[in-house]
Amino acid sequence: MSTAGNRPRFGRVVTAMVTPFDERGDLDLDAAAELADWLVATGSDGLVLAGTTGEGPTLSDSEALALFRRVREVVDVPILAGTGSNSTAHAVELTRLAAAEGVDGVLSVTPYYNRPSQAGIEAHFRAVAAATELPVVIYDIPVRTGRKVATETLVRLAREVPNVVGLKDAAGDPSETARVTAAAPPEFEIYSGDDAMTLPLVAVGAVGVISVASHWVARQFGELFDAVERGDLAAARRINERLIPSFDFESGDTAPNPVPTKTLLELLGLRVGGCRPPMGPAPEGLESRARAVLDGLA
Repeated sequence: MSTAGNRPRFGRVVTAMVTPFDERGDLDLDAAAELADWLVATGSDGLVLAGTTGEGPTLSDSEALALFRRVREVVDVPILAGTGSNSTAHAVELTRLAAAEGVDGVLSVTPYYNRPSQAGIEAHFRAVAAATELPVVIYDIPVRTGRKVATETLVRLAREVPNVVGLKDAAGDPSETARVTAAAPPEFEIYSGDDAMTLPLVAVGAVGVISVASHWVARQFGELFDAVERGDLAAARRINERLIPSFDFESGDTAPNPVPTKTLLELLGLRVGGCRPPMGPAPEGLESRARAVLDGLA
């Protein structure tokens, strides 16, 4: 796994960027460019575009490609393009198209809702990887997809498919993450896909985080990784404790991700707009909660 002297290929703090929309709900590319630039300036080492936080399922392919193209024009950090789908053919096609837009890799989620077998999951990821020369990061989030990517499947892909280079791990099981770390090739990189699980996952081999809260705490996440790398676990714990309110805020039953993040960013003066259906409007009181989160970090 990567160390302080050999930084992860996509960076330690990778922000899963929200997608800005205007008052009509149309994609706002200028606002996306401004947000991407601001995120890099405030500590993000890399960006994921059109992922779950970026409301990728509500974007047309042409919108996603336009987003990749516009953000690539304004930042020089690594960009991972969300090209996942529960249709293998669609995931393959969007991956091919994304590769032409200057992105540095693709993030491919487990096919959701269909609940395929492990053999089907493996065939899906092999097809996506075969469609591009770009690095592919598998996104395992069974709470959303309905299927866990088995450790054996992950390890086989990591060993046998050269451009399957990493895992965004939101499975919530550090003991299985440790098994992946132990069995995968040394260059295979694991990223925490759940902010609250980052410190435990780093302890078993994760190299970074693909984060929601890094929209406003990227610098603190960087400090957490610095503390881990110098062996100061007590300092890392203290930083993590300060971030717990941010982790609690970023999603919930009444305000699921990315509704809270967009509310907080608007409070900071960034133009991101609301969420597209079906995410729904921000509930009453969310802005006050966002302000309390920011005040707690001051």
